[in-house]
Amino acid sequence: MTVTIAANAAPRPVPLPIPRPIPLAEIAPWAVFAALVAVILLYFVSTEQGAFALFKGMLVHEYVHDGRHLLGFPCH
Repeated sequence: MTVTIAANAAPRPVPLPIPRPIPLAEIAPWAVFAALVAVILLYFVSTEQGAFALFKGMLVHEYVHDGRHLLGFPCH
């Protein structure tokens, strides 16, 4: 018994499975967390030890001073 294989026979492509969409219930907690972190960072860069302060001293102001100017917030 002889088996002949054509010289130009190409393997058939295997279809990739279509990924299922991520449910909103899985994304929502991470989206809320990211939004909360963004709001906290925005507070520290824009407001802390400028017009309003939660912490005494100038440590936070000096730490975010260049970022404040980069984002266009006045501080002095």
